[in-house]
Amino acid sequence: YLETYGCQMNVNDTEIAWTILQRNGYARTKELDEADVVLLVTCSVREKAEQAIWNRLEQLKALKARRQQARTPLRIGILGCMAERLKEEILHKEKLVDIVAGPDAYRDLPRLLAVAKSGQQAANVLLSLDETYADILPVQTSASGTTAFVSIMRGCDNMCTYCIVPFTRGRERSRPIASILQEVRMLSDQGVKEVTLLGQNVNSYRDLSEVQFQSVAAPGLSRGFSTVYKAKAGGLRFTHLLDQVSRIDPEMRIRFTSPHPKDFPDEASVLQLIQERHNICKQLHLPAQSGSTRVLEAMRRGYTREAYLDLVHHVRDSIPGVSLSSDFIAGFCGETEEDHQQTMSLLREVRYNMGFLFAYSMRQKTRAYHRLQDDVPMDVKKRRLEELISAFREEAARANAALVGQDQLVLVEGPSKRSASELCGRNDGNIKVIFPDAELEDAADCGVPGRAQPGDYVVVKVTSASSQTLRGVALCRTTLSRAAACR
Repeated sequence: YLETYGCQMNVNDTEIAWTILQRNGYARTKELDEADVVLLVTCSVREKAEQAIWNRLEQLKALKARRQQARTPLRIGILGCMAERLKEEILHKEKLVDIVAGPDAYRDLPRLLAVAKSGQQAANVLLSLDETYADILPVQTSASGTTAFVSIMRGCDNMCTYCIVPFTRGRERSRPIASILQEVRMLSDQGVKEVTLLGQNVNSYRDLSEVQFQSVAAPGLSRGFSTVYKAKAGGLRFTHLLDQVSRIDPEMRIRFTSPHPKDFPDEASVLQLIQERHNICKQLHLPAQSGSTRVLEAMRRGYTREAYLDLVHHVRDSIPGVSLSSDFIAGFCGETEEDHQQTMSLLREVRYNMGFLFAYSMRQKTRAYHRLQDDVPMDVKKRRLEELISAFREEAARANAALVGQDQLVLVEGPSKRSASELCGRNDGNIKVIFPDAELEDAADCGVPGRAQPGDYVVVKVTSASSQTLRGVALCRTTLSRAAACR
């Protein structure tokens, strides 16, 4: 029995871990009470994420105690980033945890579980310089079967002062392009209609797997950006990967996350590719973190507020109608009220369609932990976060309201959570769209009517919008290629 907490990388890690266990004779259950092994794939990016795991372990204590008397004792494992960060504490504090496996140790799960079966605790949190799980084509576990995540790289070299990722996931290493293309082809054959390429910093992807890739020059940085490490020469880059992936299936949407703003160099080849290819979504995640140049410098983000805004304008000029999302941290070390107001004004100026906003949570091992003071009181962090969320929602509602009256191409994911009589999907900009489930004509099939199914593309006329959702009326079913040709 597997439970996933945290980011999309963890969803993908769950699929990798399950694939390895399946190959070793394990079967999977969706019923907790049936399980002999319970694995929690964990997140460490904020204290709140870790607290959710401690709370879950408290709940599992009773289940484990009941199973002590049973024929097969229950084995519990903590996987992923929290395992990497807190190995000793988990093993000692929670005696009910039998195995601890870091993000680079999933191949070792069968051995760890065998050790645990003998009554001993077992752990492997060794970080690797080369593990990418390139040979493991994950078993897809998404509910609808229409979307999938494909990991293209692991780890991060950026060393932003607030971030635990380099310490829980290690250094950047890229998966060979041949293995990524093989997985995307397999997903296409299975009928998957949308793939999201995943990495901590996807646009620093660098495949060195073949000799002829190694002579490529190091790319430049975006204008006005800097980095703490020297740009690396050699390797096939993200533009080449994106080009190849988007050619596999013209009916498959391609997304990617998360890029770093510094890695959109002036020749803008990634932006050009997004603009040219009908199946690469016109959507970008551009994590800002703060709107204050002073705070950005303390975070070691490698850009000023002005450089970030220049990039946003460049992206909007290059990709008309692009949908933008971002990450923001409220109350970072030393953040003043003036810094906070600069972040508020950035949110309002850019007008993002989606955002991920959090109060700052100090993490051990990070540069901020060693060099800076977590000096913004929690009540101030919470107030600033609420103000950021309020400003974001107002601007997102305005951005989405501009789509009312327009036709949007929606990939149907399944029934709406709130009503069985409605369907839910996402448009090209990754915004949720809800519409009534009704008989539809098929634009590609001479008007043969039928109801839309998960995996269908449907043209929806937007009738209303909120900060997070569009609502509309479905006009017809179509295909991605046909919709692009009709633009």
